[in-house]
Amino acid sequence: MIRKIKAEDKEIYIKMAHDFYRMPAVDHPVPDSYLEKTFEECLKSDTYAELFILEWEGKIAGYGLIAKTFSQEAGGMVYWLEELYILEEYRSKGLGSEYFRYMEEHKEEGVTRFRLEVEKENERAWKLYKRQGYDWLEYDQMIKEFC
Repeated sequence: MIRKIKAEDKEIYIKMAHDFYRMPAVDHPVPDSYLEKTFEECLKSDTYAELFILEWEGKIAGYGLIAKTFSQEAGGMVYWLEELYILEEYRSKGLGSEYFRYMEEHKEEGVTRFRLEVEKENERAWKLYKRQGYDWLEYDQMIKEFC
C-alpha cells in the first residue's frame, strides 16, 4: 500500500532517509537537518514536494519522495521521482512497481513527464526503471550550491 506521509511517520522517515543517503548507490550523504526540512515542507504543503510511505502487510517498508517543477521542455509539470527507498527485508516484493503505478495513477492534471536519477552502478534500480518504461538521458547535469 502507498499512502501520503503523516506527522507520526517523522522518526521512521528520518531513519530511512538517513540510511538511504549512506548507501553505496547514492553519490553523497546529506545532513539530517535537510531531511527534517523536507519532512516539514511536505506536511505543510504538497506544492513543491510530496512524501509517501510504502507499506507491506501493515508495516512500514519504505518511502518515496517526489519534487514538482514546471518545464518548458516537457510542456508542463514534471515530477522528479527524487527518492525511492525500500527496506532490505521488503525488496523484491513488487513494492517498487506498485509505487510507480501509484504515481502514474495519482499524478496531478498537467503532469507531462516523470524524471529520476540513478547511478549507473545501481543495476538493480535502473533495471526496475527500465521495466517501468524509463529511458536514459544522454547528457550531463551541473549544479551550483547555495547552502
